[in-house]
Amino acid sequence: MSRQLVCRPEQDLPVAVLRVSGVLDEVTGDALERAVARSLSAQPESLLVDVSALRVAEPSALDVLSSIVCRTAEWPAVPVVLCGAETDTARALQDWPGCHTVSTEESCEKALADQQDEPEPRRLRVRLRPVPDACRQVRHLVTQACTAWQVRELAATVNLVATELVANVVRHAHTTMEFTLGLRDGRMCLTVRDGSRQLPRPKAPGVAEAGGRGLHLVRELTDAWGVLPVPDGKVVWTKLTAGAPS
Repeated sequence: MSRQLVCRPEQDLPVAVLRVSGVLDEVTGDALERAVARSLSAQPESLLVDVSALRVAEPSALDVLSSIVCRTAEWPAVPVVLCGAETDTARALQDWPGCHTVSTEESCEKALADQQDEPEPRRLRVRLRPVPDACRQVRHLVTQACTAWQVRELAATVNLVATELVANVVRHAHTTMEFTLGLRDGRMCLTVRDGSRQLPRPKAPGVAEAGGRGLHLVRELTDAWGVLPVPDGKVVWTKLTAGAPS
């Protein structure tokens, strides 16, 4: 008997809502993982995953769900809420390592209503052309944001990271990019989305890289960084803690 999983994004911004229905198992889990990645790539304020119409085919499918949802905890400043989860599903999430940032709610409607009571997150989005001047533009925006958000101590470090991420797009991707800067729960998060599917490969420290110091600089200056492949390109993300030594 064929099993089908349908992942239907109902909205992307400001809060992403993903409705999931059908049967989840180790095969259909790939579709769920791609759908979650697509929703996250828009950098919403939060991601609500409605699993009220999801049927778990077998106990191992709970591990599949937990693994996919909990990995999103690494994604910077995008809280994930699982809506309509059955008791066993919610318990499996609670027991899965690294799932402490994922919460559950009885319905996405209630979760959306609760979102209205949350303070608006500090976030800046801008589209940039792949030209050398984009680096200067992003440094200006970062300095302004750090001043407005009262985290001037991070400005120098964030400028270095932002410049490297943008410069990589200018040098290698050659596509229009979307730069996002956000501050939430004491974490400064940067993402750059471009239209190239070529994944960045950091060079070893000490290896010269034309036009910049390479992604090893990003790795050294941030708490974490990663790459999220999406159908039309990729998103490179980083995060660092406000107030941490730069």
